[in-house]
Amino acid sequence: MPVDNSRLEGFYKLSVKERREMVAKLANLDQEAVDALAATGELTEAAADRIIENVVGTLALPVGVATNFIVDGEHYLVPFALEEPSVVAAASNMAKRCHSKGGFFSNNTEPVMIGQIQIVGCDDPFEAKKSILNAANELIAACNEVDPILVKFGGGCKELQARVIDTDSGPMVIVHILVDCRDAMGANAVNTMAETIAPKVEAITGGTVILRIISNLAIHRLARVSATFTPEEMANRGEGAEEGAKVIDGILQAYHFAAADPFRATTHNKGIMNAISAIAVACGQDWRAIESGAHSYASHERTYGSLTHWEKDSEGNLVGSIELPMAVGLVGGAVRVHPTAKANVAIMGARTADELSKVIAAAGIAQNLGALRALATVGIQAGHMKLHARNMAVTAGANDDEVDAVVEIVRSSGERITAAAIESALEKLRDEK
Repeated sequence: MPVDNSRLEGFYKLSVKERREMVAKLANLDQEAVDALAATGELTEAAADRIIENVVGTLALPVGVATNFIVDGEHYLVPFALEEPSVVAAASNMAKRCHSKGGFFSNNTEPVMIGQIQIVGCDDPFEAKKSILNAANELIAACNEVDPILVKFGGGCKELQARVIDTDSGPMVIVHILVDCRDAMGANAVNTMAETIAPKVEAITGGTVILRIISNLAIHRLARVSATFTPEEMANRGEGAEEGAKVIDGILQAYHFAAADPFRATTHNKGIMNAISAIAVACGQDWRAIESGAHSYASHERTYGSLTHWEKDSEGNLVGSIELPMAVGLVGGAVRVHPTAKANVAIMGARTADELSKVIAAAGIAQNLGALRALATVGIQAGHMKLHARNMAVTAGANDDEVDAVVEIVRSSGERITAAAIESALEKLRDEK
């Protein structure tokens, strides 16, 4: 279940242990989940050896919690697993700036994935296509015999499509089976269905089936989320609507750059994926499939462009929306076997794949807005370097008990946060001891 309130004042000021205890209480986590979130409860070698092959160790990533997210009227704490500073802070900051208009709102499509069957060697590809479409009901029924449990819960193969494409190997007939995967990501179900009907497809067409596999360009399984930000909310602290309106204009100019130029759009979308991929990793999802689907969709039937859309409404508010494929699941995969992934899903409280996808998409909007707002105002480096300073202190050789003091010396000096400034602060700190 989602939490009662995602607005956690002073959360960042707490120790790691105190934050974990607060989140555990808010999300009603059991002790197993709490232990999994602690460093000592990370993935064991035995568990890792069951997940992939040739295991030699494990790799830990920090798990942070973004606050302030309200999606469709419910509050969510959103777990991120990544190594980049400022991402979680930016998402939390931007998420609270749409509260006066109710937060984020979703309008997702059904969880339908595409399975592709490639047929070569047909004497008449267009006649073969026609034969496939004539046998669509028979083939759909054969697909659904594969997974009666999925069908029982309202899923299963819903439609069959076919087309002929020209390739360097000659014409090919490509069949798409459209499978409602419900709360699963769907790769296993879709691939099994495609493989099962392959012999029938060959018999119908007289051709040879080569590939039988899911497509990650999930154009039928879209996460669609929007939010409205008022000028007052977009202003800096102590400033009013007039300054907020200027910020909105700057954001729109930055967005229009990304919408018009693929070089900018690539970095623009990378910022969106800072949130989406980090949450996918935290929650045990196939983040590579989500990444590839997102970037493919950004160029699907058009020049590569922005995954988000920003505009100003008649009242001068900033309205942002996102639409992208979101193949996530809560059934099967690492989300069921990785203890920390299970704990992170429990923190979010997502009960269905649809719920997980809309929260991820909302975070994508928030992350994008954080980057656009920074670019349009103080620049991206100011906030990023401020939060990166602790990493720089460690790199300079600061011990655990010296890191915060070194960073404070640089910040209070008013100098730019650079490697040289950090090293000088460390020397000064040690000279004063």
